[in-house]
Amino acid sequence: MAPPISDAVVVDVLRRVDQLCAPLVRRLGRPPELPAPERAAWWAEQVSRVAAGVSAAPRFAGKLADLLPLQNTVGSAVQAVVVTGVAGEHGVTAPEERISLLARVLLDRDLPPATVTPLLQRAAGVYADEALGARGERGAARTLWRVARLLGRIDDELDRRPKGRLRHRALAVLPVVGVVGGYAAEHEGLRRAARQADALLTGR
Repeated sequence: MAPPISDAVVVDVLRRVDQLCAPLVRRLGRPPELPAPERAAWWAEQVSRVAAGVSAAPRFAGKLADLLPLQNTVGSAVQAVVVTGVAGEHGVTAPEERISLLARVLLDRDLPPATVTPLLQRAAGVYADEALGARGERGAARTLWRVARLLGRIDDELDRRPKGRLRHRALAVLPVVGVVGGYAAEHEGLRRAARQADALLTGR
């Protein structure tokens, strides 16, 4: 059995995930005239419908997708964008708070901001820009791919991310047609991630 992934590694990965997602969230930005009570729901519904197609794409491989880290990492990358968007709606800008939220929603891991703060200093062995691509490469697809690559470091933790309904996940194991079940499962998982982030930030 692999040793548990340390808090330092999780924080290092989620720190970079947050940095990569923030510009994409700004580009995806919801309509400014939308009433405040509806803004978290916008991320849960509108962005989820677009992003779920990306995260469901590995399901063309059917059951094979479960044997590779691709499904978890890509699905988690899209969920990270939605969670980051909801955090912005609540005015959460402190890195330690955003990383704590990502850890709670994506990993079901309790990392309070006070625990995250001392781990934010760049440590030996963290990813360098050369390994991830130039900073100027900010297309949506490339950003999601870079986030997925980062999350691949903690793939064992991603099994606890929000999931869709069991019947949709059962359909998703079939080759080719599995993309239909994969889309439905990822769409519901994204909505659950958004609702959970909103609930954590409002104390519900």
